[in-house]
Amino acid sequence: MKQTIFTLFFFLTTCVQFLISQEMSSIPDFYKTDKIQDIKITFADDNWPYTLDSLRYNGDGFLLGTVEINGQAFEAAGIQYRGTKSFRTGARRNPFNIRLDYTNKGQNLAGYTSLKLSSALRDPSMVREVLGYEIARDYMPAPYANYTKLTINGEYYGLFVNIESVQDPAFRKRYFGNATNAFFKANEVLQNDNIAGCKNKIYGSLQYDESPKCYANNFIKLSEHGTKDLINLTKTLNQNTKEIEASLNVDATLWMLAFNNVLVNLSSYSGNKSVNYFLYQDNKGKFTPIIWDMNLSFGSYKNIGTGSDIKTRQLSSLDPLLHSNNSTKPLISKLLANPHYKKLYVSHLRTILFDHFTNEQYLERSKELQQMIKIDLINDQNKFYEISDFENSLNKVIGRRSKIPGISWLMSKRSNYLKKHPQIAVFPSQINNVEVATRERMSSKQVTSFKITTNVGQFPKKVTLMYRIGRKGDFVSMNMASNENGDFEAIVTPKNGKRSIDYYIIAENASMISYSPANYMWEQHHTTLEEINK
Repeated sequence: MKQTIFTLFFFLTTCVQFLISQEMSSIPDFYKTDKIQDIKITFADDNWPYTLDSLRYNGDGFLLGTVEINGQAFEAAGIQYRGTKSFRTGARRNPFNIRLDYTNKGQNLAGYTSLKLSSALRDPSMVREVLGYEIARDYMPAPYANYTKLTINGEYYGLFVNIESVQDPAFRKRYFGNATNAFFKANEVLQNDNIAGCKNKIYGSLQYDESPKCYANNFIKLSEHGTKDLINLTKTLNQNTKEIEASLNVDATLWMLAFNNVLVNLSSYSGNKSVNYFLYQDNKGKFTPIIWDMNLSFGSYKNIGTGSDIKTRQLSSLDPLLHSNNSTKPLISKLLANPHYKKLYVSHLRTILFDHFTNEQYLERSKELQQMIKIDLINDQNKFYEISDFENSLNKVIGRRSKIPGISWLMSKRSNYLKKHPQIAVFPSQINNVEVATRERMSSKQVTSFKITTNVGQFPKKVTLMYRIGRKGDFVSMNMASNENGDFEAIVTPKNGKRSIDYYIIAENASMISYSPANYMWEQHHTTLEEINK
């Protein structure tokens, strides 16, 4: 009984917590991946590389310049080098941070005020970030990413990855409806490694500490408020996990953790320092993790946080339950200690695997991206790798010392390993023939309720209808009962003059959970009384 109540509560509160609106704007032209963007920067200072080096080395200052984006000019923008591991003094190319509104407040490009350009360090394929973010966006809030040619003072400087900034308000407004709630970023560079009364070197692991000074060291605070809520999140996660849904979007978190594992994305919470993610609090007080920095995904970074780097050949057999017993990674160990959360996590892992990897969709997409950028990369005199490395970057290990695995070289082996793993090899329930009963032919009697039926295979233990009447509001759950035909059905009667329903179906068997539609996070089934009475 307790498990039934808990499961119902979970579905009522966390299955669809992304607050993306029905009016979500289409992808801005500047972030579309069907063409390479064009950015030109003009500095008055001819010795701009030295100036940018000095500004970055001595702090976070900006150098003024004119930025032209696809022909549109932005005067007096602020430009600086960005990155921690990716920045090098005197390097032939560094990543850029551009503030369009640095001096001219309100200056923006389709609502965006900041740009992040990645140099694709340790990625000879040049596709890790664009491909990784594309896959992530299927399941969770994640930035857009594409490519841009960068010209500085009239000279072609190179091909860069153009990544939507999570810190730009436009990103948070798109997913959460606002940009002013509590907002943090896991800190990769600690100001103090040994603060009295604080756990040392825990980074963004979300271990609990009592003092706000500990969190100020481990997280970069990007909002004016929220420290108390962040402390409460870690306390609940570590000491009272059964109440975690009040302060954490559990479903989004499990998607992120599953994504990191499948893609061997270890420069993340799942790796050494528990970094490269943001936390944003929605209007209901729940924090959602937002993944960041993909250029070391697909095994380019190899440290899981226990000892030295693992061997390249070991990456393909990375344990899908990595850190499930590691108390220093409570976001994994505490959540997966709950049987239901563990089942959700494994189901999400399986979904990502079969959506993108067992069918080699990722490989076809990688080839498309590489074909699009090849000419501009050949002309890039500042690129990190030779074109021969680029051409071999999908199928071979690149580098004798760094040993960066080819994406296909790694993921073909990893796909075979995961699909045979006993946690994943089991089949989820199959949801088929989702239908809403319509008015009987030739009948004058109007249908006033939504009778939803479905056929579910693979031995379901429970089938749940998640629905809302009208296009807004929270989803609520209803148990779908088996009828005389062996199908599952539920009847929803709208009230207060409402005449439409959004819904999705969850089927749970002994080992897995499945959904219809599969992308229930973003889309649901929809119908109206007018439609079923035609």
